[in-house]
Amino acid sequence: MSNVTPKTDSEIEGMREAGRLAAEVLDIIGPQVEVGMTTGELDRICHNHIVNVQKAIPAPLNYRGFPKSICTSVNEVICHGIPSDNKKLRNGDIVNIDVTVIKDSWHGDTSIMVGVGEVAPHAQRLVRITQECLYRALALVKPGAVLGDLGHVIQQHAEAHYYSVVKEYCGHGIGKAFHEEPQVLHYGKPGTGLRLEPGMTFTVEPMVNAGKRYTKLNARDGWTVTTRDGRLSAQWEHTIAVTESGCEVLTRRRDEILPF
Repeated sequence: MSNVTPKTDSEIEGMREAGRLAAEVLDIIGPQVEVGMTTGELDRICHNHIVNVQKAIPAPLNYRGFPKSICTSVNEVICHGIPSDNKKLRNGDIVNIDVTVIKDSWHGDTSIMVGVGEVAPHAQRLVRITQECLYRALALVKPGAVLGDLGHVIQQHAEAHYYSVVKEYCGHGIGKAFHEEPQVLHYGKPGTGLRLEPGMTFTVEPMVNAGKRYTKLNARDGWTVTTRDGRLSAQWEHTIAVTESGCEVLTRRRDEILPF
């Protein structure tokens, strides 16, 4: 028996609004990223839009002590990078901007990769393949599919391009809580894991490394996770709802074309 309770149509409607707002933040911040900006500036722009325009709440702020409103993970930072006025973006950087918005108690969680200035082809390739990993997983979502299928297709596509998949961090159920069951692993065996049902809502957020999969947690801040070998990492994330025939991407961005 699964301990994951599918959401009702009206609950999904609440999730849809939170997801729309989260996507809107990324639509606004993405084009503003440029060489010389600090990640602290990115955080302030997003915070002000969420709080003052959307009349919503940035979920990361004070979540288990996290000090900022978004996560900004640059280059070898895998996830949970803390925005800082001391961290200037340089030409060629790649940055993951991770936004979670709470609206009327519902959460919408999503992230994008943004290139800063002129990005080297090898970094562009990592970013592209990671997004393809996400899309390939989402294309499999439908009632009766199992989570192991999603993890397997992500791992297979990443490793086919000589990348590695981070195993310590994963996607998650989401709703009125930021993190609910199930855990959504980005590796796995086909035919295993939770069977999907209409109304389930969760994130898929593959973290793919250019080098080895091993991670290192910054002991000083307790949040920032980097690749142990210092190589680049990329991540894309969407919040989705399982529908009768597939999935609805609740955090789809305005100009995003989904290839499934």
